[in-house]
Parts: sequence; structure tokens; C-alpha cells
Amino acid sequence: MNRPRLAIVGLTACSGCQLSLVNCEAELPLLLEQVQFELFPMACSPVQMAEQYDVALVEGCCTTAHEVELLRELRNRSRLLVALGTCALWGGVATLRSDTPRQQLLSQVYGPHPPLDDGLPRPLSAYVTVDTALPGCPPEKKELLALLSDLVRGNLPPAGVSPVCTDCRMRENLCLLQERNQLCLGPLTLGGCDARCPSLGVPCEGCRGPAPEVNLTEALAVYQQKGFDQQTVTARLQRFCPEWRHD
Repeated sequence: MNRPRLAIVGLTACSGCQLSLVNCEAELPLLLEQVQFELFPMACSPVQMAEQYDVALVEGCCTTAHEVELLRELRNRSRLLVALGTCALWGGVATLRSDTPRQQLLSQVYGPHPPLDDGLPRPLSAYVTVDTALPGCPPEKKELLALLSDLVRGNLPPAGVSPVCTDCRMRENLCLLQERNQLCLGPLTLGGCDARCPSLGVPCEGCRGPAPEVNLTEALAVYQQKGFDQQTVTARLQRFCPEWRHD
């Protein structure tokens, strides 16, 4: 069996998504038997970009013209392109102030002589077609391994639909929103993390982006009953998904 040829590249991000894969120490020897890490600067010495990859996993959002050029080059050379992590999928913290004119932000930071700007930060889908995505800040190790397993078999992973609240119920956790009146975004956030934060008594911050199948109107009504207005909830969600809006 021919092993899939992988490119794993980071754009503007913290590199935590790639590090999650590197941290799969026990599984890496088996992975090396199943896939070829053709381009993985974090873990391997840089090499010249190959003519063709089976899959490119890209972490981070685009903030410079060079990154856009690199992303498009990877897209042209890859059969499949995966948005790896929340920043690649939604933009993440690098795009928090995208609603403010860029020159205004540069002037506030650098003064009257700001550096040249390449444009507003954007998620990968603003520039290329993304075949599938793995949310998370960073993604769970088991999700990364499941993704690679699916790719080895020639499949794309199924998209998640349930919120973090489902994971909480499975772990029989105390509801931080209902029972402790804390601003927990579990009802609106895509699950799959095993409710890692709420299980430790920490409210969900929405780092995995919005869940697609939630009763948003009812959820916002519950937040309001607990003393959190729509603006507060929206602002919290937009820290990881700046394009999140409620009409």
C-alpha cells in the first residue's frame, strides 16, 4: 500500500495544533508506517516543496501576502487540504479586530509611521477551497489520530454536529451555566473535546467554534435568564470565531 504523502505547515498561529501531533509520541512510530511526512518543518528539517501531496494540513490564518501565496501553492499541489485548528477554520484570535480599519489599528500600535500592511487576517477558506477541517485550540490528540486514520483509508472524517453540552452530559458533569450561573459557552460550541474545560470546573470559552445544530434563540434566552445579555455572549464567542453573528 502506498503511504499518503503529507505536508503539515503553519501560518500565523501559536503552533499548538502541530505540537498536538508531535505530542502523539506513543503513536508516531505507527504513524510513520502509515503516512509519509514529506513536509513538516516543526518536526523535520525543511525540504523543498514537492510537486504533489496527497494531503496538506495547514494550521493558522493568513495575515501576510507571503502566507496567502504559500497557501495557494499548497492548495495547487495537494489533492486534499485540511484546515487544522480553530485559527485555520475560523480565523481565531489573530482576526479579532477585523471589524476595525486596519490602518487605524496599525497607527494605534506603531504610531504615525506604521509598517506596510498586507491586508486583514482571514481564515483559509477566504483564499482557497478547504476540503475538511479539524476544529480545536488545539485539536484533541485522538481527533488528529482519527483524522489521519480516515485519510489513510481514503476517507474524509464526518463533521461534528453536537455541542460541548453533549460531552458534559456523557461525563455526568455539573452544569456550570444552569447550576453555578457561570458564562459557559458549551450550549453553542462544537463538541468533541470530551468537555475538557467544564470537567475541570472551567467554563467553556468557545474555542472550537459554533456548533451547527443548536437552538440559538433558546440558548440566548437561557443566558439572559442567567444575567448575560446577547452582546456579552456574542463578544465571547467572537474571540475565536470573529464572523459569528446572531441576526
